[in-house]
Amino acid sequence: MKTSLVALAVLLGFASASQAHQIWIEQEAGGNAVIRFGEFGENLRETSPGLLDSFRKPVATLITAKGEQAADGVKSATGFTLPFKPAEGAAIVAEDAAFPLRKFKQGEKEITSWYYPAARYATGVAEQPAKLTFDIVPGGQSGAFKVFFKGQPLPKAKVDIIVQSGWTREAHTDAQGRVHFDLPWKGSYVVEASHIDRTPGERAGEPYDGINYVTTLHVTQARGKAPIPAGPAAPPNK
Repeated sequence: MKTSLVALAVLLGFASASQAHQIWIEQEAGGNAVIRFGEFGENLRETSPGLLDSFRKPVATLITAKGEQAADGVKSATGFTLPFKPAEGAAIVAEDAAFPLRKFKQGEKEITSWYYPAARYATGVAEQPAKLTFDIVPGGQSGAFKVFFKGQPLPKAKVDIIVQSGWTREAHTDAQGRVHFDLPWKGSYVVEASHIDRTPGERAGEPYDGINYVTTLHVTQARGKAPIPAGPAAPPNK
């Protein structure tokens, strides 16, 4: 377990925010939605025992036209299963605001970092209001997205779009927090953004030097070329 904690500290440090693991929400045909932790583009899903055990209690919310329903994820060996099967027009958001604080060296200084992972699952391209502290929402048409931080559009945010075969593209949001990508293949895409807030603070009596926000949006493209097959599943960290 010591090796896992060292690996996680490196992954989640401020200096390597762009390479940090992400959480994302996926739904297999006929099944419930599941929160995964790992690297979507590397076909890596962390497991328990292992890095998945770093999560305290991810909380998710199903958002429909009829209202909202919150639920905790139930941990399995490969993720956190949710009691949701979102229909067309629904969305799911999830986050873990109690992820353990991590210490690491930045030069000669010891830094305490709060890794704040979040995720959204969308069933369509219709625009959705931001709900998460750091959120990516569909922008109203295929390939269009908006990034929000604390309810406000976030300009100049670095955004990556990823498919499970490893193909990825990078862009930055405009002044209104908007970004657009071409989606050449049908199938699943994970859109990821990261943002570092270096404002020191305190959480439950524990001081920290800043917060590393990482958020994703999982969308499915119904049209396009046949997707490139994903590579073999990467081994999880133990």
